[in-house]
Amino acid sequence: MKRRKFLRNSSTAAAGIVSATLLASFKNETTDKVSNKAGIIPIAICTWDFGNATAKAWEVLEKGGNALDAVHQGVMVEENDLNNSTVGNGGRPDRDGNITLDACIMDKDGNCGAVLAMQNIANPISVARKVMEETPHVMLAGKGAEQFAYEQGFEKTNLSTEESKQAWEEWKKTSQYKPIINIENHDTIGMLAIDADGDIAGACTTSGMAYKMAGRVGDSPIIGAGLFVDNEVGGATATGVGEEVVRTVGSFLIVELMRQGKSPQEACEEGVKRIIAKNKDKQDFQIGFIAINKKGETGGYCIHPGFTYRTYTKEGHVNNPSDSYLNK
Repeated sequence: MKRRKFLRNSSTAAAGIVSATLLASFKNETTDKVSNKAGIIPIAICTWDFGNATAKAWEVLEKGGNALDAVHQGVMVEENDLNNSTVGNGGRPDRDGNITLDACIMDKDGNCGAVLAMQNIANPISVARKVMEETPHVMLAGKGAEQFAYEQGFEKTNLSTEESKQAWEEWKKTSQYKPIINIENHDTIGMLAIDADGDIAGACTTSGMAYKMAGRVGDSPIIGAGLFVDNEVGGATATGVGEEVVRTVGSFLIVELMRQGKSPQEACEEGVKRIIAKNKDKQDFQIGFIAINKKGETGGYCIHPGFTYRTYTKEGHVNNPSDSYLNK
């Protein structure tokens, strides 16, 4: 072989080796950035002590499922639990005796869907996901949401139970509308999850305040109020008296505070303080926030003692008592 041809072939081979090495390096770097698997610990977190819900979400995550499926299947557990009178099937009715359900869901890409004041459908979170995936809209309300659900194959369901009927009949004796702090096993379920790829999703579902005015909708199905996810930053969700969360766009606020560098705990505390600042002479209601950031760090904070939130990771399944603004 002539020297010139040898050098040319050698140079080509060397260039190929270098290119292959650089390409492999770039590919690995790109893959790491996209999957973000390095150091990521999948996690599910929800408001209140809904351990069965976080266990279901963790089951999805542990099998390599995505965060959206985890939160969807997780909150459905409570929608289907007839013993939970504040979410889904068997929920408390409005003052006219009708059970109306609210829910929303949000994925890693910022896509979202919600249903408001929907009757006769047992799993509003599933309908909310259909709104997100099958329509050009974000929210469907009332009869429109119900009709859409039937078109998507959902069955009409009697959401009342004997217990909910009896409770309503008892309430009518006084017809007093006053939300009680930290009742039952309680209230809205909001859930956030991070999967093995580092992607975040959230879901929120509720039957709303017991014996509310017909047509009342709180924060739970409102994107930015009851739930907000930004996959670059983190997510937040709320529980309690929804009107106060709506007034501060609470979940969006908390995510933006995390964007500015606050930890999830610091952001939740600031979110509660903003609500307190607007209610200086009124503190007879409960608000609880939970949040998670891209690192998998969590936080929770409330007005009154008693709020808790569940976390599930490979390190364990824990019910966390929340710090509160008012310490009694």
